[in-house]
Amino acid sequence: MTAMPSTSPTEELGALPNWDLGDLYGGPLSPDLAADLERGRTLAEAFREQYETRVAQLSGRDLAAAIAEYERLQELLGRIGSYAGLLYAGDMSDPEIGKFYQTIQEQLNTIGTAALFFTLELNRIADEDLAAKFSAAELGRWRPWLRDVRAFRPHQLSDELEKLLHEKYVTGRAAWSRLFDETLAGLRFSIGGQDLTNAEAFDLLSNRDEAVRREAAGAITAELEGAVRTFGLIHNTLAKDKEIEDRYRGYARPISSRNLSNYVEDEVVDALIGAVKAAYPSLSHRYYRLKAKWLGRARLNHWDRNAPLPDDDERIIPWSDARRIVLGSYRRFSPRLAEIGERFFTERWIDAPVRPGKSPGAFAHPTVPSAHPYLLVNYLGRTRDVMTLAHELGHGVHQMLAGAQGHLQADAPLTLAETASVFGEMLTFRSLLAAETDPTRRRIMLARKVEDMINTAVRQIAFCEFELRFHDERRRGEVTPEQIGALWLEIQRESLGDAFIFDAAYAPYWSYVPHFVHAPFYVYAYAFGDCLVNSLYAVYEQASEGFAERYLAMLSAGGTLRHRELLAPFGLDASDPGFWDRGLGVIRGFIDELEAIDA
Repeated sequence: MTAMPSTSPTEELGALPNWDLGDLYGGPLSPDLAADLERGRTLAEAFREQYETRVAQLSGRDLAAAIAEYERLQELLGRIGSYAGLLYAGDMSDPEIGKFYQTIQEQLNTIGTAALFFTLELNRIADEDLAAKFSAAELGRWRPWLRDVRAFRPHQLSDELEKLLHEKYVTGRAAWSRLFDETLAGLRFSIGGQDLTNAEAFDLLSNRDEAVRREAAGAITAELEGAVRTFGLIHNTLAKDKEIEDRYRGYARPISSRNLSNYVEDEVVDALIGAVKAAYPSLSHRYYRLKAKWLGRARLNHWDRNAPLPDDDERIIPWSDARRIVLGSYRRFSPRLAEIGERFFTERWIDAPVRPGKSPGAFAHPTVPSAHPYLLVNYLGRTRDVMTLAHELGHGVHQMLAGAQGHLQADAPLTLAETASVFGEMLTFRSLLAAETDPTRRRIMLARKVEDMINTAVRQIAFCEFELRFHDERRRGEVTPEQIGALWLEIQRESLGDAFIFDAAYAPYWSYVPHFVHAPFYVYAYAFGDCLVNSLYAVYEQASEGFAERYLAMLSAGGTLRHRELLAPFGLDASDPGFWDRGLGVIRGFIDELEAIDA
């Protein structure tokens, strides 16, 4: 067995923060939580008694008042749900926390059913009648929210069917998602004589020692193969569930509902996917051939994808340094951005340590505007972990700024929600690159950034392509785990190129990607954000005067504006056929520079 490092991760990383959820509730048995649940029931019933069957008859002023009441109810329920979800993410292996999380979900679902009528009745108001109601100035505030609610009018079902789908959610999709989370969180990977968590095992795929990477890859394969039938059942069931609902709602393609929820046109997403796929040879294929050469290989094994370069010392970065690097990069761009970001560290809004049962990966959860967001990362001190921190902090700052729009209008669509996070990464990278004068270190930094950008653009579009083909195949019948694995390998070869050896050992790796379960087709939002940020940053470099102010205004708009309106002040248009290729050109430029250094 390969010997594992003897130094304690905590000693190298320094003190890592655990979040304090007390700003939401003091604990699962908190009297405030019990009181808010009861208040939610009372408010929901009172709301139904006052407005059910009468929404269309309300005056513009009264409709505005009703929406404000609805927002207060939804924010209250959102606070409760956020607390339960964050507590569960902190330890998915604790059965008492799992029980609490499920119980809260069921209670919130029941309470929410009482107010379900409201958006259904709003969507039955004729366009001309709603337009007349806007003569009341009070209703103008809610125009963006009404626009977004009514975007789903063509796909709305009868009240009884909508109620049924709402109530069955906790025993349907949510239950299967929970099974996925708890199965994945419960896996232990035997490597170097230790049983490691998901995050710890996958981190070893970036280890300098090939023997460690190979052993880690073998352990991951073995553990995923042991659970692959369960994961296959989960994916098949959720895909069939989606197909049934999509058919009833009249969505043309599996991806259509995601595009609508992102308020982005099908043709824009198709253009993005097409542009990235067309760029595979000039991006990922070209880069990984370079990496194989640097590593002295004819071809790379799948466990070499994230391997450090030969001259890369890949030192461990203590948490205090990560904080300084990220906030310093934010501050150079905008003191206001850094001021907001600082609060996440000083007020314990971040959970950083790796521990058994904790949700793998990273996320920023907005909670509700009357509270604040929380960040979850699994910090192991790698450069990628610093970039992940910059990424999630970008989300958090965005959510703080957008909170002024109120609970119903704060959330930006996923395509734009990834803009602030990727921009935060770019600020951090550019800051580090500008300070680096050593040619070897600069080459390593460029290579790391190219790999991150390939992971964000190429790999996420490949994930989206995997979902598209899997959902299409599922419509013809159940897909076995072996068939899913074959599809996964086919797409990996297409997207990453012939520099890699993708054999059967890599086949079950599709099963650990949570986005496929929790948010089908979410993944293209990362590529959307990466290409958009590349274009945004080019505007910043060319005319930085006033850019930070326009950027903060864009983030502060939350969900009130669509992508065309948000990008117009920067002279950008995502519907322009050349938009995506310009963004991808930034990655090409970095690879060009690497090839020039290597020449």
